[in-house]
Amino acid sequence: MSRTALIVGVSGQDGSLLAERLLAEGTVVHGTSRDPAANPFENLGRLGIRDRVRVHGCRPEDSAAVRRLLDAVRPDEVYNLSAQSSVGQSFAAPRETIDSILGATVGLLDAIRETGAPIRFCNAGSGECFGETGPEGADETTPVRPHSPYAVAKAAAQWTVATYRESYGLFAVTAILFNHESPLRPERFVTQKIVRGAARIAAGETAGPLRLGNLDVTRDWGWAAEHVDAMRLMLRAERPEDLVVATGRAATLREFAAAAFAAFGLDWERHVVSTPEHMRPSDIAVSVGRPARARETLGWVAATRMPELVGRLAEALRPPAPAGA
Repeated sequence: MSRTALIVGVSGQDGSLLAERLLAEGTVVHGTSRDPAANPFENLGRLGIRDRVRVHGCRPEDSAAVRRLLDAVRPDEVYNLSAQSSVGQSFAAPRETIDSILGATVGLLDAIRETGAPIRFCNAGSGECFGETGPEGADETTPVRPHSPYAVAKAAAQWTVATYRESYGLFAVTAILFNHESPLRPERFVTQKIVRGAARIAAGETAGPLRLGNLDVTRDWGWAAEHVDAMRLMLRAERPEDLVVATGRAATLREFAAAAFAAFGLDWERHVVSTPEHMRPSDIAVSVGRPARARETLGWVAATRMPELVGRLAEALRPPAPAGA
């Protein structure tokens, strides 16, 4: 019999990529959106799987609505990828960010608990919850020290998952995801802002400059398709365990920008400026993960490093070659 999965927040980058991976292995995939009628599901369309995902309207913080959906779908696995996902945006809307992340997590866990069914639950956490990691990085034993409303909410959601696991015996885990990118990211994320900005300057659509914040911040950037596959593996493990999902390699935003502009034959220093108005109120200097535990327990290893990642993002923006060229 085939497995059935429910992806809460299926229209985002991670939800769409996870749906693609699950469908490829033969899993029946259901997804949710707060307003399916108004959602174009562009990412599912870009991946060519829109007609293969069964979409439902549901607000994840409404545990009664989630319970009705679980009874109808009867999933083996539930993935929580919903809520506001931008660190920068969380400073502008802190309450909405915290409510959307924590409320969705509690609503889903309550509904799963009430069914009494052996549903496995995976929550999308964030390496942002650790705050400053230093160059040595953070693993599952590192204390959390969030520096943004987004990180506060993700840390609280992670501990909520652990509490439900320990108190109610649920198979519930948090994938502690460090930065991960793909062409499906919207432009409000700085990585896409950089790559798309470089593409526009190379095409002569704008003269620039591209205005960014602190170029010295250091991040652990991975390929999103690989990171969401770690979530799938976590729900197939023998026992539930929260795991860091990261490459273990770090690069500065300056290096990311240099690679992006180089992919279009440009010198980034001629087109990028750092401006105070693009600085965050509170930012992390270094954020890098130590994914050894994921390798030991799941056999999962991030294969894509930052330079290759940037090359893939750039390639996705190039116009197709003329027929016969």
